Amino acid sequence: MIQYKKARPEDLPAVMEIRLETLRDVFGLSPTGDSPFPAGLVEKTRAYYSGADQTTVLALDGETTVGCGTMCYLEVLPTVDHPSGLRGHLMNVYTKPQYRRQGIARRILELLIEEARERGVTEISLDATEEGRTLYERCGFSPSSECMVLNL
Repeated sequence: MIQYKKARPEDLPAVMEIRLETLRDVFGLSPTGDSPFPAGLVEKTRAYYSGADQTTVLALDGETTVGCGTMCYLEVLPTVDHPSGLRGHLMNVYTKPQYRRQGIARRILELLIEEARERGVTEISLDATEEGRTLYERCGFSPSSECMVLNL
């Protein structure tokens, strides 16, 4: 049976391992050999998980981490629609291929949304892969035409 838990500082090795696996899978990077990641990415990721305002949920099958998801919390200038100014950005909802289609990602998502709601978050954004889009839509997310992005 799959167990779910909020990651604590002592879970950082498991969080890092599943995060890097997520990136390899999503970007089609080699799972072996030299690090396929840009310089500094691993160190910056470790530092982020160690000190940022975020919640990561791990899905465990015994001692094996089989899924994860992270909600990053941001505070921005309040608006009429979002008077608290508290926003969430959902990242890296991921399930290992052999565990997919069992409701694991959905449960991770539900736990992260529940915590965000308890913290007063009024809007959650995310970047979806084509594979994940259906799950997000079933959980109430809708495409937005409001956002424009400038990559620097």
